[in-house]
Amino acid sequence: MEKIKVLYVSQEITPYLPESPMSKMGRFLPQLMMERGKEIRTFMPRFGKINERRHQLHEVIRLSGMNLVVNDIDHPLIIKVASIQPARMQVYFIDNEEYFHRKAVLHDEKGKAFKDNDERAIFFVKGVIETVKKLGWSPDIIHMKGWMSGLLPLYLRTVYKDDPLFIDSKIVYSVYGNEPNGKLNKKMGDKIRFDIEDPKLVNDRYDYNEIHKSAIQFADAITIGDDEVSTEIRNFIESNGKLCIEVKESEEDEMIEKLNGLYENILDEKTVFSD
Repeated sequence: MEKIKVLYVSQEITPYLPESPMSKMGRFLPQLMMERGKEIRTFMPRFGKINERRHQLHEVIRLSGMNLVVNDIDHPLIIKVASIQPARMQVYFIDNEEYFHRKAVLHDEKGKAFKDNDERAIFFVKGVIETVKKLGWSPDIIHMKGWMSGLLPLYLRTVYKDDPLFIDSKIVYSVYGNEPNGKLNKKMGDKIRFDIEDPKLVNDRYDYNEIHKSAIQFADAITIGDDEVSTEIRNFIESNGKLCIEVKESEEDEMIEKLNGLYENILDEKTVFSD
């Protein structure tokens, strides 16, 4: 029997970024699943705050070099990789000088969200998809964490819906409640429409909750990653009838059993799952 292939797309992973419920899950979940026999690939943004020398990032020339169009402008895609030695796990980094070389993550030193966080999110999810295509690797499950990965289900189910690498992939979205201060660019919807023209699928205005809702709508299952997730989003998950579990990194054995069960359910195309 072939190994189940799981693609993890994480907004944060420790030790590259400070510890948080999301970054710890991004670090340990792929390792734990790999130890249980799954084949994994892991991606995150190469935020400028990440120390490349300390963490020994290096560019993967064969994967770099393409341009991605965001807001009708070409942006070079650079792919870097590093290894978390204790886990024997590689992490791929989506990089671009304009979007990711500032020495911060999502907001400036005054705590104000960057005005181009919308474009950074679009670039990130398109970069992940195009890199996986270059790898020629077809994931059975795509599990993403954090709002910055939240457009990935929309793109997979529209722009890439007929791509043979992803046509059978199941989608799990982990929602967290740690959005940065400030609003997303009010023209984000117009930028997404460069790729997705269907007016029913693209909002006129986006905020972080709308990105969560888009991901939930197109996902096969949801996990709730912390206690900060709003009542609005919890109610939206319930109203959509999505398979949903709450997971906590501190409950490792129980967490893995829950997620294994969730993965098995969606791979078997079952429609009922309860926490």
